[in-house]
Amino acid sequence: MILVTGGTGLVGSHLLYHLLQSEKSIMAIHQKSSDLNSVKKVFGYYTLNIETLFNKIIWVEAELNDIPALEIAFKDVSFVYHAAAFVSFDPRDYKKMRRINIDGTTNIVNLCINGSIKKLCFVSSVATIEKKENTKLIDESGGWNNSIDKSGYSITKYGAEKEVWRASQEGVDVVIVNPGVILGSGFWNKGTGDLFTKIYKRFKYYSEGVTGFVDVKDVVEIMQKLMQSNIKNERFILVSENLSFKNLFFQMADCFKVKRPNIKVTRSLSEFIWRLENIKSKLAFKPPLMTKFSARASQSKKYFSSIKIKETLNFEFIRLEQTIENICKDYQS
Repeated sequence: MILVTGGTGLVGSHLLYHLLQSEKSIMAIHQKSSDLNSVKKVFGYYTLNIETLFNKIIWVEAELNDIPALEIAFKDVSFVYHAAAFVSFDPRDYKKMRRINIDGTTNIVNLCINGSIKKLCFVSSVATIEKKENTKLIDESGGWNNSIDKSGYSITKYGAEKEVWRASQEGVDVVIVNPGVILGSGFWNKGTGDLFTKIYKRFKYYSEGVTGFVDVKDVVEIMQKLMQSNIKNERFILVSENLSFKNLFFQMADCFKVKRPNIKVTRSLSEFIWRLENIKSKLAFKPPLMTKFSARASQSKKYFSSIKIKETLNFEFIRLEQTIENICKDYQS
């Protein structure tokens, strides 16, 4: 039996579809508030046989901190894909992120150690890896730098990674994937899906920050290949291309045949905006549209290397141009 956490998220829902092509016994954890129809929506971008595939999944309602419910979910499970996480750059969400990202992963790891789990695949992020001195590209050897001011999301994903490494020390085979910004169809009102929605609606702003991007299809394919292999106790950066937000937005706009964003957000302007948003959010008791960390991420230039995974699996990533074209088509459908 295979268990997937975060099955109603972007990575989890695409992973479930691909697992269902070859696996017969799949269990997925979902929260009470989760929208299971979002999974069906993602399936619909692949096939018309939505209900038949969806009904093959054994759904278990469980929070990551609900041990009794998790124990039920782990019964007869041999392989675990841990994709559940809470993503936020709002400092007010830090405690919640610790509960879900770190404490929740601790519980998953403990059940893996105490059960008969053969292998655990954890979806982390490039946010946990820093560039080494005197190098341009960030690779798996970069590690963690405590001297750098980091977002709560980065801190909690790093904390989760440490728990997964603990599983490896206790006899559980593990693999960790560190994707860049994941692009994929579905979830058009949050995450990267919201970027496509904004550009389609003639979003005007862009920045020239650079980061790594990757197709969700590549992420889930690599996860499966790693779990089916003898590779263990390794981590892999998953980035198809390093691209500026300017070029990303321009490609999206061209694909949608709408006007490109034409207002450049400079570093000084983004610093002003996040401070203004911080004040407004406190007065209105609403999440800020931009935080210190999202503002600085939009301006920073980070270049990631995926040589390790390419050589290990002889893997070729989908070109971002093709990824964007496919997602734009799905959005318009």
